[in-house]
Amino acid sequence: MKIKSTPLKDCYIIEPTVFEDDRGYFYEKFNEQKFEELTGMNGHFVQDNISKSSYGVLRGLHLQKGDKAQAKLVSCLEGKVLDVAVDLREDSPTFGKWFSIELTSENKLQLYIPRGFGHGFSVLSEQAVFSYKCDNFYDKASEGGVLWNDSDLNIDWQLPLKDIILSDKDQILPAFTSKNF
Repeated sequence: MKIKSTPLKDCYIIEPTVFEDDRGYFYEKFNEQKFEELTGMNGHFVQDNISKSSYGVLRGLHLQKGDKAQAKLVSCLEGKVLDVAVDLREDSPTFGKWFSIELTSENKLQLYIPRGFGHGFSVLSEQAVFSYKCDNFYDKASEGGVLWNDSDLNIDWQLPLKDIILSDKDQILPAFTSKNF
């Protein structure tokens, strides 16, 4: 597996080595020891989540706060998504910056998103199955987030506005400038 830096501090792209032949393919999706060796980051995950969404669904920007903060390792198992990470750590040199990458079932890329980041994705294919590995257990009381269309962040979700489908919760998240995320 290859680890590539992103413009955001502590946020990494993981590219697996894929072995293909006429029977199909095989790849090691994650190796905790290699990850820690290459990044110096903790790669111990305790919860896996899967979501299935249709074209136009936009989920985010979400995070867990405080002691229940979560680092995530995300990938797209079926279809194509635009995955977005936003550094919300006020003491970080990349605070307020965002990074996006297309994750697809074909490219098999993964994105490591450290604790203190907001995260979201938009579905660009007819449907997508999305995988999240989390290093801490989910806690509803620790939920936070930032409004998906915050004008200060100005994220391009690569979807026409008319096609975006949001949950009620995602429509009322606070603005980035409120620092109440």
